[in-house]
Amino acid sequence: MTRARRLTVLGAAAALAGSMVAIPAAAGSAAPPRPDAARGRATAAPEKSPVAVGYGGAVSSVDADASAAGISVLRKGGNAVDAAVATAAALGVTEPYSAGIGGGGYFVYYQARSHSIRTLDGRETAPRTAGKDLFLENGTPLPFDQAVTSGLGIGTPGTPATWDTALRTWGSRSLGQVLGPARKLAADGFTVDATFRQQTADNEARFRDFPATAGLFLPGGKLPAVGSTMKNPDLARTYGELAHKGVGALYNGALGRDLVRTVRKPPVRPGSTRRVRPGKLTAGDLRAYRALSQAPTHTRYRGLDVYGMAPSSSGGTTVAEGLNILEKSDLSRLSEQQYLHRYLEASRIAFADRGRWVGDPAQENVPTKGLTSQRFADSRACLIRDDKALTSPLAPGDPRHPKPCGSAGKAAPTTYEGPNTTHLTVADKWGNVVAYTLTIEQTGGSGIVVPGRGFLLNNELTDFSFAPADRAVHDPNLPGPGKRPRSSMSPTIVLRHGRPVVALGSPGGATIITTVLQTLVNHLDRGMPLVDAIAAPRASQRNAAQTELEPALWNSALRTQLEALGHAFKPNPEIGAATGVQRLPDGRWLAAAEKVRRGGGAAMVVHPK
Repeated sequence: MTRARRLTVLGAAAALAGSMVAIPAAAGSAAPPRPDAARGRATAAPEKSPVAVGYGGAVSSVDADASAAGISVLRKGGNAVDAAVATAAALGVTEPYSAGIGGGGYFVYYQARSHSIRTLDGRETAPRTAGKDLFLENGTPLPFDQAVTSGLGIGTPGTPATWDTALRTWGSRSLGQVLGPARKLAADGFTVDATFRQQTADNEARFRDFPATAGLFLPGGKLPAVGSTMKNPDLARTYGELAHKGVGALYNGALGRDLVRTVRKPPVRPGSTRRVRPGKLTAGDLRAYRALSQAPTHTRYRGLDVYGMAPSSSGGTTVAEGLNILEKSDLSRLSEQQYLHRYLEASRIAFADRGRWVGDPAQENVPTKGLTSQRFADSRACLIRDDKALTSPLAPGDPRHPKPCGSAGKAAPTTYEGPNTTHLTVADKWGNVVAYTLTIEQTGGSGIVVPGRGFLLNNELTDFSFAPADRAVHDPNLPGPGKRPRSSMSPTIVLRHGRPVVALGSPGGATIITTVLQTLVNHLDRGMPLVDAIAAPRASQRNAAQTELEPALWNSALRTQLEALGHAFKPNPEIGAATGVQRLPDGRWLAAAEKVRRGGGAAMVVHPK
């Protein structure tokens, strides 16, 4: 979840069609200036806009400071990879409850010179001693909240390795150079808004149980004031250590030793009644970690090439299957009710297949090519009826041996996945593009800050299934030694004749997949400008008994029309927070972000025009 403002989400959605120091802001100032330590004067916080058009490259993220960090790298001649890492590092400062070096993610890169797509799997890994019983006690799954706030939920972070691998393979700047804007931001501080304060308040009880976390996020023992400037000198020093020593400082150095010590003996406040179970991560787990270079998922959709993230993420396969199911429907000519019905059914079917087949391919036999094939999608599309909704949980099909309307075993409900993360999208003047989604899982991750280091640790291992939803159905997402938990992150790049058309992604846990699928259909089929395709009200069906609806759909006649077909709904105030970039026919870049969700995003270009 981001720190961007969320106070007006409900009303506005209905209108859519170690220490940290707090410095009070001037009264009435919505965006007070930040001190510029290098020059001894103040600099204004960057403006937020949901859309920007121009030349020289583009950056879109949920946060203006982070987007500005990426733009500064592009202006100095860096490429899209350099700017993506700079933006991500800045998000680790301003969005510490969503992302940071204590987490992981997925990096999708379009290289203009070769017209090719490359990806990095920077997902966190379980300790090599982990078994299927990681979250079981006496044969019973742990309560979810207890697993979250524990050492057990913490996986080996993949974000630093992802940055290092991306820069060494495709970048033009060193890690130290691209960390510069984030180091300065951590030292100078960012402006606290109402959502950051609220997210801190939501986590206050557990933050107080960890002295290092409380010292960082509860300055003076209090919630940070809206409008104050929040500094993180510990993180500035940590970024400095990574800049000078490289990521070996974490994977084989003092920073890593501090991390392992924190996981294995969580530093709980004396007198706390919270039971915080220790984790099993070791220095050997850190040394063994690698960000994996692998082929993307690929499918053809209406003459376009759609590339995404292959397993361990389920994003690429599930978005591809949803698109393939919808391919034979002329969505541009359907009514809003007909379009939404088919979109929801395609998503329901794709999630049924995701749950049965997708896990870490290093330990599971994942039929990626079958899941993304048109033949399999056609065999599943025949389940859709125009006059009646399907019932969930729906049984999966078999992508290895597709049979029309056939199933491959019992139905099982979709397991829970937290709704948080962040996404950024970047393009440069040479035409290179990055779509990068990264996370620490829950808002606030595990709640545990590495003392003196300035960052939260993830609780990513809670994305594993604690136990099979149905013991009669194979679950490919149970824990295992060194295994990567299944993710729904869906960074996506679309090409036409080898050149970029649009790139996008979103946070939101399992709703990431439906957000990306719906935004693509809005833009490619329904003809919406990218910023409007992102802003349009969302519905999310994930092989569940009820589909989640944002207020603009919940309060519309469309809900009644869809209920007449057998759909059942429940409200969700906000689904996702997408960002994207688009290459315009005249060579300009368009950057797009949310208009309202999470306070609106920050789209920027190097040379607006």
